[in-house]
Amino acid sequence: MATRPKYFDELKRSMEFLAKDPRTLFLGQAVEAPGTAMSNTLKDVPQEKLLELPVDEEMQMGMTNGLAIAGQVPISIFPRWNFLLLAVNQIVNHLDKFPLMSNGGYRPKVILRTGIGSERPLHPQHQHVGDFTEAFRLMCGNIEVIRLDEPEQIFPAYEKALTRTDGMSTLVVEWGDFYSEK
Repeated sequence: MATRPKYFDELKRSMEFLAKDPRTLFLGQAVEAPGTAMSNTLKDVPQEKLLELPVDEEMQMGMTNGLAIAGQVPISIFPRWNFLLLAVNQIVNHLDKFPLMSNGGYRPKVILRTGIGSERPLHPQHQHVGDFTEAFRLMCGNIEVIRLDEPEQIFPAYEKALTRTDGMSTLVVEWGDFYSEK
């Protein structure tokens, strides 16, 4: 009987897989420096693939869009949905609309990584535990939003995000509580 993969282990394996592609770059807060549970999934990603940024989500997403238009595949990390909300302009009005604004000329590939904040063992308060998955599915027609409810979904989701050829970007949503629970 095969053992079930662990949520955290599958995230770490997925990040190492993404790092092997020469086009990828991981950017965000607590990417090079420790600071979030997501940081631990990047421990074995080569340092030259990590770009630590200040807390400026709009700027981070603008940089992400520019890198993608230039042909790279940025993995832009926003540790919680509530932080990603500060980048909505760049995501909804730019990344999602590039194919429409350019008559299909620009179809940049971005992998957005965010999480539903962990509530256990300590609840960080309501401004850190939002889940806006359904709202983003409604707002973004050119970005697929995938919520990772089970460990078995993780690697296939990140693999699809990197290898997809349909011209869409991917927003992957993780559960903070599942890092240690599943």
